[in-house]
Amino acid sequence: MLDTGLAGRTVLITGSAQGLGAALVRAFHAEGAYIAALDIDDAANRALATGLDPDGERILPVRADLRDPGAIDAAYATVRAWRPVDVLVNNAARPLAKTLWEITPEEWDEVFAVNLRAVFLLTRAVAADMRERGFGRIVNMASLAGQTPRPTGAAYGTSKAGLISLTRVFAAELAAYGVTVNAVAPAMIDTPMVRSVGPDALAELVAQVPLGRIATPEEVARVAVFLASRETFATGATYDVNGGTLMR
Repeated sequence: MLDTGLAGRTVLITGSAQGLGAALVRAFHAEGAYIAALDIDDAANRALATGLDPDGERILPVRADLRDPGAIDAAYATVRAWRPVDVLVNNAARPLAKTLWEITPEEWDEVFAVNLRAVFLLTRAVAADMRERGFGRIVNMASLAGQTPRPTGAAYGTSKAGLISLTRVFAAELAAYGVTVNAVAPAMIDTPMVRSVGPDALAELVAQVPLGRIATPEEVARVAVFLASRETFATGATYDVNGGTLMR
């Protein structure tokens, strides 16, 4: 059994309130970590925190609108005053299923503000502290959409491709300081949002996956836990969790 060394560590997770974010919170909580949970949905975020940590000792829910650089700074200041961050998981994302011809400039900017600019700003702030302490783990939740072009993934896919590139840049900058930076690239994950497409559309999606099903949030979260472990030697890598949809 992998000794992750995460017990007593502090993990900052964005987009924590539901779906994959909630699975990440549960997975790191099970490892004995302290968790700073950032999400714009304050009610859902606090409900998750209370359910897992009724005494409020190990989970700190923080409301943050990642479209706003000032809100990012304020949220990190709150977390930093609570505990120093050992692990950062950039999970929050703004999905958008529109073609190049349908996207408005405002929608394009919003997708990139959440999916890429917020990651840049928060990672830069957290990594500066990690660099001083000589240890840190950063995990960016990318996507298969950032590796293969799809007609309705113009903004989302491009932002995730940028995230994969940004992962490598931060990895190169921080390797000498004991800080690793990696990405996880899932395909479709079994969440209420995915199932809302309906059984026929879901069956079409599943038919494209060689393993014959879509991933559970817990399967993806376990990869993030591995990359956050103290024994991780990988950095600058992108881990595919797509059931064989993209093999390389």
